[in-house]
Amino acid sequence: LACPDLGDEDLQRLDGYARKLGLAFQVIDDVLDCEADTATLGKTAGKDADNDKPTYVKLMGLEPARRYAEDLVAEAVALLAPFGEKAGYLQALAEFVTARKH
Repeated sequence: LACPDLGDEDLQRLDGYARKLGLAFQVIDDVLDCEADTATLGKTAGKDADNDKPTYVKLMGLEPARRYAEDLVAEAVALLAPFGEKAGYLQALAEFVTARKH
């Protein structure tokens, strides 16, 4: 995003985008820990469950957690709308979060 003179409203939008995207990334990380195998993940699959770690999947269930991540990404992308095409890379990054497999 190449906007050197951002006002408070724009900065708040970008902050909201970052917060929602970061949370979506964590939720998808929890989903992948349940769904993917160790070779695909590049780390031990199921480690969170084995360590009785609280995860979004454990709290919400697998499909509700995935939907929550998708909703967060949609909300993050909506916050970028006022930036138009200038935010294309940020939008693509957000969409990658729920499409990633590892």
